[in-house]
Amino acid sequence: MSDVDTKELDRLLQEAFDTATKLYKERGFQRRVGFGKRPALVSVDLANAWTRPGNPFTCDQEKMDNEIIPGMQKLLTAFRAAGLPVIHVTTAYEITDRNADFTDMGLWHNKIPVDVVDIRDTELWAIDSRIAPVEGEYTLLKKRASSFHGTELAGILRANNVDTILVTGVTACACVRQTVCDGIADGFRTIAVKECIGDRVPGAVAWNLFDIDAKFGDVHTVDECVAYIDSLAAQKIAAE
Repeated sequence: MSDVDTKELDRLLQEAFDTATKLYKERGFQRRVGFGKRPALVSVDLANAWTRPGNPFTCDQEKMDNEIIPGMQKLLTAFRAAGLPVIHVTTAYEITDRNADFTDMGLWHNKIPVDVVDIRDTELWAIDSRIAPVEGEYTLLKKRASSFHGTELAGILRANNVDTILVTGVTACACVRQTVCDGIADGFRTIAVKECIGDRVPGAVAWNLFDIDAKFGDVHTVDECVAYIDSLAAQKIAAE
């Protein structure tokens, strides 16, 4: 899609959002869930199969290199300085034969090429080296779109007294969205970090962030999230 087409798509989407915002506000949507007292960063599928070129799952590389990765680096710096939990989520499969009688892919391989993310190819599902986990951070392996579905995520968060999740990653229309939806359903305050969420196709990020902000969580910028983290650190110092 050309630059002209993309700009026109953005314009048309903004017109639709403006109209929908009026309707939503009249009907009581777009309320604020707000930040809580103890956040965790949940970074979804920012692994090489999604962040680097040459894979069926590769996402928008311009946004990845110029917005998502730099934004994640800012968030990681803030979370690490504050000593707050960081969970890196990735996806891979052990039985990738689509004709196998039994596979951990479920039925998803009948829709999308999850069979390419073979757990034996560790480089594919490794977290991008530009935002690689450090000691004390947890890497969670999932099999489905949501980071919560069939995983230990909710239990880990509750055990660490987390009440808020800042969600980043890819893709906006699938794994990020499902994680946000399941997050608020499980009782966590859900924050989608605007610049740190991507996808493969034009319009997908803008539409999903608008819809998430209307129904399932709050959308905030990286700078707003960093300011929130910094404020928690300041409150902690003041209380000591």
